Amino acid sequence: MIETSGDLDTINKLYRERRWGDGLPVVPPTADRVERMLRHTRRAPSDVVATIAPGFGVATVERIAINAVLAGCDPEYLPVLIAVTEAVSASQFNLQAIQTTTHPVAVWLVINGPISQRLKLNSGTNCLGPGAWANATLGRAMRLIQQNIGGALPGETDHATQGQPGKYTFCCAENEAGSPWEPLHVERGFAPECSTVTVVGAAGTSNMITHAKDAGDLLRVIAGTMAVPASLEYVYGGEPWLMLAPEHAHILKHDGLSKAEVKRRLWEQSKMPAHRLAAKDLARTQNARRAELGEIGPDTLLPISIDPEDISIIVAGGPGTHSVYVPVFGTSRSVTREVLLSDEAAMINAL
Repeated sequence: MIETSGDLDTINKLYRERRWGDGLPVVPPTADRVERMLRHTRRAPSDVVATIAPGFGVATVERIAINAVLAGCDPEYLPVLIAVTEAVSASQFNLQAIQTTTHPVAVWLVINGPISQRLKLNSGTNCLGPGAWANATLGRAMRLIQQNIGGALPGETDHATQGQPGKYTFCCAENEAGSPWEPLHVERGFAPECSTVTVVGAAGTSNMITHAKDAGDLLRVIAGTMAVPASLEYVYGGEPWLMLAPEHAHILKHDGLSKAEVKRRLWEQSKMPAHRLAAKDLARTQNARRAELGEIGPDTLLPISIDPEDISIIVAGGPGTHSVYVPVFGTSRSVTREVLLSDEAAMINAL
């Protein structure tokens, strides 16, 4: 514990000097604030949730709570951050590479289930933008956990060439009420009444505006947007994500398409001739995907992912004809974990 003046300017200067922040003002993690946060979990403060790459710092419940306070989280957000910390430490997420790469990759949090409404997470208009306290502070807390526990300091272990704004905060809920299909967590085997968080190694966002009113036309232009030669998706066979606007999702559903059929058709239509890759990237692709595709020549059609099911789709956002393509970093694969509430929070959630 460090004792210092209660003056906010002094505290923020200390955090800047010690590189404990993210460049924005922080909320002082006083003993009282951390204690209020810890009341929202059944777990003991000293319980180890995970170790966080690349420094493999020990993420105890208390350390997660401290970073949650720093980010401005309300106390009831703690169970979400505990689930997030478990998820990013899963081997298939490949946090070691995400934290140290030159790639502009950020951890995107997708929240599903009843907790998204209870915490007032934004799943509609501007859901990836400013304005929602829960979205902003949960995403920010995840980044501070990556840095302060995992040791991913910009310019030292975090070598992103440019980085991206999502490295400050990147969090939204799925617009389950606006979706014509089952939500992500149900698709992944959880009960509708469960609350979950999914972590994605997102390499940015690409706006897709189209006024197409026919499912075939809509899928054609989305698939064309996904086929980018300067993308790791085609080098390794990735896990591309799509955030479909409710309007676009309902066009597809109106034409009788299930989510699985949308994935299959996008997988087929986004295949890209290998000769579109740079020569060096083609050589990497030949090495990385030979076992999957056999010998790869200039005219080989490269699928964006190994299987159609590797394409992930959520419905999010408000009115408008904008959907979003989210490419994923390298061999990272998303991970979903259930949010386990304390007894007190569970009773509140049931009301």
